[in-house]
Amino acid sequence: MHSNAATIPAAEPIIQVENLVTCYGKRRILNDVSLQINTGEIRVIMGGSGSGKSTLLRHMLGLQRPVSGRIRIFGQDIHLISGQQLFEMRRKMGVAFQGGALFNSMTVGENVRFPLHEHTRLDEHTVRIMSRMKLEAVNLAGCEGLMPAQLSGGMVKRAALARAIVMDPKLLFFDEPSAGLDPVVSAELDELILRLRESMKISIVVVTHELDSAFKIADKITVLDRGEILVTDTVSGIRQSDNERVRALINRTPNEEYFNVDEYLQRLTRVD
Repeated sequence: MHSNAATIPAAEPIIQVENLVTCYGKRRILNDVSLQINTGEIRVIMGGSGSGKSTLLRHMLGLQRPVSGRIRIFGQDIHLISGQQLFEMRRKMGVAFQGGALFNSMTVGENVRFPLHEHTRLDEHTVRIMSRMKLEAVNLAGCEGLMPAQLSGGMVKRAALARAIVMDPKLLFFDEPSAGLDPVVSAELDELILRLRESMKISIVVVTHELDSAFKIADKITVLDRGEILVTDTVSGIRQSDNERVRALINRTPNEEYFNVDEYLQRLTRVD
């Protein structure tokens, strides 16, 4: 009996980043960054402050153009397609920004319904049912009449997540989901992310600097440092890494080699 596994084509990566370079003025923020994220994967992108992870996220969302390199999402180069094609692509993408980015003048329900009003022509009854389903999915049933100011930090994150998934995206971006949350609420949000991946069959990219969260939810972790990818590996691979800069990040220890006295004095005394 012959296996036909070899005849089944491998699923195309949902995101391909190739040789990405970004500069702010003369400062290079991302330096030849390449990565591939597979369909159905939870990929965590982590690194210290200033590592370039937020810039990489903006590139993947099509909000910023690189100096060079390319990004393919759903098999399409996001910088070569038309504005209308990019708009259509974004309908298959959900984003939960750091801090929630809810509209303070709208109720929770109105916030969640907003993408449906903007991007579909569904009748109001259907829109309300869909938004309530997503609020149920993030454990916010009965909260649609509340204002964002009445929510706790964890509830704001979950409301933002409900809005991000209300159109059943194939790809979800989550920026610093655990930032500012206590450990218990953060752990609950991690469980929610894992549950959504299973129930919605969604690919998820999470940008974070929270180690506990990254180790719990990730299929693979990409570690950025000073605009370059140090390593991409499984959780166990990252834990066992012998890369000094990865070890410094995991152990939260300062790396002495970063500090060069001569370079420091040159920066202070430089005449621009």
